[in-house]
Amino acid sequence: MNLAGKKIIVIGGSSGIGLATAQAAAAEEAAVVIASRSQERLERARNRIHGDVQITTVDVRESASIQHLFDVVGDFDHLTTPGNEGALGRFLELDVEVARRGFDSKFWGQYQAVKYGAPKIREGGSIVLMAGAYSQHPEPGAVPQASINSAVEGLGRALAVELSPIRVNVVSPGLVDTPRFASLPGKQRIEMFQSAAKTLPAKRIAKAEDVAQTILYLMRNPHATGNVLYIDGGLTLR
Repeated sequence: MNLAGKKIIVIGGSSGIGLATAQAAAAEEAAVVIASRSQERLERARNRIHGDVQITTVDVRESASIQHLFDVVGDFDHLTTPGNEGALGRFLELDVEVARRGFDSKFWGQYQAVKYGAPKIREGGSIVLMAGAYSQHPEPGAVPQASINSAVEGLGRALAVELSPIRVNVVSPGLVDTPRFASLPGKQRIEMFQSAAKTLPAKRIAKAEDVAQTILYLMRNPHATGNVLYIDGGLTLR
């Protein structure tokens, strides 16, 4: 299936995996709508996307904001939600409210995006949700994130059944080199990635573009639904 002429909504499209997805979709001549909380970041992202692109703000923690987004964009073909926040920290030390905010953003944000976006999806369209490999490979300090990711994976499978024939899939990346780590000093970030890469069968850390191509594959493939694809360099094999 070709994405040329299709309208694709990317929530979290102003940076990282979302921006890479928007860029790849626009390169295939899709009409792209990117949404996030920051108007400034959206403006910068628009300048990095070559093609048909529209920007609009949204706060996935607010139902009214999500409903407004889909009222503005109207009917479309594909929805993906790679821009979301989780929660990390030692279980006994992490404030419960911090963990709840992680669920509000990454789980309930995607839940509401599908709830209000699905009625606008045209025939043959799809949804790609974002989880993470902690669901299958939890580590100390990642209890909330592992729980959220597992919940998103279950949500995707259930929605694939209930929303049929709309196709619903989930992408679960491992560690990805994105601006999320930009706050780390350059040497520390490089050493962290190099150390992590040595433990993976792939011997490399994913780029945002690797995950973006997986998202586009799931949009293109008319027989893909109910899947969870782990783009983790083999992390879940360890």
